[in-house]
Amino acid sequence: MNSSSRQRRLTAAALTALAVAVSTTACSSGSGSADTEGAGSGTYTVWDPYPQFDKTSAWTKLLDKCGTEAGVKIKRTGFDTSDLGNKTLLAAQQGNSPDVLIVDNPVVSTLAEAGVLTTTDDNKLDTSKVDPNLLAAGQSGGKTYGTPIGANTLALYYNKDVLKAAGVDVASIKDWTSLTSALAKVKTAGKKGITFSAIGTEEGSFQFLPWFWGSGAKLTELDSSQAVAALSLWKGWLKDGYAPNSVLNNTQTTSWQEFASGDYAFAENGTWQLANAEKAGFDYGVLPIPAATGGNAAAPTGGEFVTVPAQKDTGRYATSQKLVTCLTSTANLYDTDNTLSYVAPTAEVQDKQVAANAELKPWVDAVKAAKGRTSDDLGTKYPKISEQMWKAVQSALSGSKSPKDALSAAQSAAK
Repeated sequence: MNSSSRQRRLTAAALTALAVAVSTTACSSGSGSADTEGAGSGTYTVWDPYPQFDKTSAWTKLLDKCGTEAGVKIKRTGFDTSDLGNKTLLAAQQGNSPDVLIVDNPVVSTLAEAGVLTTTDDNKLDTSKVDPNLLAAGQSGGKTYGTPIGANTLALYYNKDVLKAAGVDVASIKDWTSLTSALAKVKTAGKKGITFSAIGTEEGSFQFLPWFWGSGAKLTELDSSQAVAALSLWKGWLKDGYAPNSVLNNTQTTSWQEFASGDYAFAENGTWQLANAEKAGFDYGVLPIPAATGGNAAAPTGGEFVTVPAQKDTGRYATSQKLVTCLTSTANLYDTDNTLSYVAPTAEVQDKQVAANAELKPWVDAVKAAKGRTSDDLGTKYPKISEQMWKAVQSALSGSKSPKDALSAAQSAAK
């Protein structure tokens, strides 16, 4: 495209909220850090959302190793996830984009629409081994913009002691009816049922999506009967005392803290809590979120894509492609995804992860059923839809509107 049209697209994109860059990964917050190498033809810049990793980390050493193999030096900067999208748009406006950008997957479509990213046709990245449902999070308008470095998603953690005391066999939980029956038994036994995050932010939408998709609903029709059934499920759990009213303000972190108290049977949360689960002090298990009538519900994917931003000097793409290929190679993905508490995006590495740790099997199953939030070619439409979704969840759970009325209002506003 010509530079003036690209500039107009960048300006328009800079005005969008980029609200979907949310805390659905295990990344901690912190200020950015970079090495002091000056950028030049022999230096390639890499931006990532992992500021918790310093120069001594395995991640930084891998970047340097990949740079050495490609014959260049790496100038790496780690940003907070919430800052990275906007900083990338600004850099593109200034003609100063990084050579390699690792970015939260829902942001990919926004950057792609703004003309910031090259396609895999342009940069020659091979994505043939990547699971199609994970790759879809980085696709827009029939084009693919990068490759996933790994994925996290949601499932149900459960407290084995609480379920045993309530006489619940976890193997009996196969759909919404059997799950709700289990919650009733847990309450009768004097324990607490399930905790999750329904906060009025993207985290609330993220946690509602497995139930929404598990009902058969589509994001383009928020007020469908299936969507109403999903919201009615959550509303019923609060009404019957199976879930606490605190879910209205719970983040995924505070929801986890409730589960870690040992009083709850279930918690909806992600792979990033695995280390905390090991420290919880009680036996736990993991169950993929069931769909309404059985099977595994599609949960939303978290995790990042490794992308190659557009450059004036297109001759840089060949080296950028080498760097991305190195970072996402089978050998390197295994170590990186274990460090990030991610499930790998390829079956080959997933099998290796499960062979090393059988407890990852339910997470691999959940990721295989997972779905990108911007999939179905929603792209930049997703943030507006998501905002109306979380508002509907808040309205219904707080009692200000019925699930049907809340979702009808959401659909009208999303249009």
